[in-house]
Amino acid sequence: MLNRLNTLLQKIMPFIAPSSVVIGVLFSGFFLPLESAVIWIFAFMTFAGSLSLNFMSLYRVITHPLPVIIALLILHIIMPLWAWFIGWITFPNEPYTIIGMVLAMLIPTGITSFIWVSINKGNIALTLSIILIDTILSPFIVPFALSLFVGSSVELDVWAMVRGLMIMIVIPSVLGMILNEWSHGKIHEKWSPKLAPFSKLALAIVIMINSAEVAPYLKNINLHLIKIAIIMFFIAASGYLLAWLLARSFKQQKKEVISLTFSSGMRNISAGAVIAVQYFPGPVAVPVVVGMLFQQVLAALYSKLIPILHRNK
Repeated sequence: MLNRLNTLLQKIMPFIAPSSVVIGVLFSGFFLPLESAVIWIFAFMTFAGSLSLNFMSLYRVITHPLPVIIALLILHIIMPLWAWFIGWITFPNEPYTIIGMVLAMLIPTGITSFIWVSINKGNIALTLSIILIDTILSPFIVPFALSLFVGSSVELDVWAMVRGLMIMIVIPSVLGMILNEWSHGKIHEKWSPKLAPFSKLALAIVIMINSAEVAPYLKNINLHLIKIAIIMFFIAASGYLLAWLLARSFKQQKKEVISLTFSSGMRNISAGAVIAVQYFPGPVAVPVVVGMLFQQVLAALYSKLIPILHRNK
């Protein structure tokens, strides 16, 4: 039954995030009291996704680090700068909106990128290693990089953000890896299929709660909100394309190109929403939550585009 549920949820992944945003906004009164549970629900999601990680794949990548370096450059330097540039052009007098756009591109790669790489027959070991390395580095990269972009426009509690990321991402990831290594992969084989559907449902719940937090900004659909949605779609879509172009320019094999496209294009957007809601004024969270609408849809779109792009090369 759990396998059937997981298969169903995987098929409807492109629709889970948008529908969860709508539900969270419409029933914000129900979800708002659950705000304090978000970090712990997210920690469970990270733990469940990390049971497939191991230190051997990390070792293999360390000996051939170029693809990981490319991914980290895109994730934490190129795309945040690109988002800041686009935000500065399109919303010059709205620092909170610009911060939200930067945050949406600065957060670590999404664990769900592993699903799309598997579907498209990419390099799974490389993808898992990028997730692992970026996850470990994120509590240090994200807060301090944000402090550079934010400047004096908003007061930022860097160390509180570091602690939150440690609880949500690093500690459960390391725990999942240790258990996988200790059991020689048996825990992954036994528990990952059972936890997978609950992890996807937990993702939906986290999105609903975070959307409830910014419901006042999303209930009134106006030209400003539509403009944010269009710009966020453009930024997110360009991230996938840029990752594909860089991977091709560095003469990577097809499997590595697929892995870099999804692991560099996707973001742990629900973690970004948690950070935005917990540590910033409400308007900062709007671009991040809006970005949730496109994450899985864009992944599905690029799943169709990549084979066509490779045939034309």
